[in-house]
Amino acid sequence: MTLPSFAVPPHERYFEDYTPGDVHELGAITITEAEIVEFAKQFDPQYFHIDPQKAVHSRFGGIIASGWHTAALIMRVYVDRYLSHVASMASPGVDDLRWPNPVRPGDTLRVRVTVVEARPSRTKPDRGIVRGKIEAFNQKDELVISMVGISIIGRRPQSQV
Repeated sequence: MTLPSFAVPPHERYFEDYTPGDVHELGAITITEAEIVEFAKQFDPQYFHIDPQKAVHSRFGGIIASGWHTAALIMRVYVDRYLSHVASMASPGVDDLRWPNPVRPGDTLRVRVTVVEARPSRTKPDRGIVRGKIEAFNQKDELVISMVGISIIGRRPQSQV
């Protein structure tokens, strides 16, 4: 697993630690068929996510993860290794969410975030807006998900500067 490339760990990270152009390799996560089926039965019960026999005859040739499951897996890595654990103030959403290639049982997804923009808030001086291009690649280096995450991150308190 590749360790995050920030100068400070998530529990000490503030807006000032997100530098446009920086690329952060966040490590990897592996998915099993049982996890795919369990998630899909609850949230996205399409046959190519839950029925191995029918999925063989789909355009995918077998079970694949729901895109929403893929997003949830990536979100876990993003929260654990990219977002500040002391200054994250929520998110207004994501832009440009895409699933260009399916995620299959046994795939290991490598997560990367490129800081696209980091700007102080125009109206609230205690925070900034960080936009990051989030991408995950399978073990064949195929892109399986991409999106631009938007985060509101608190600025470092003056007592810590």
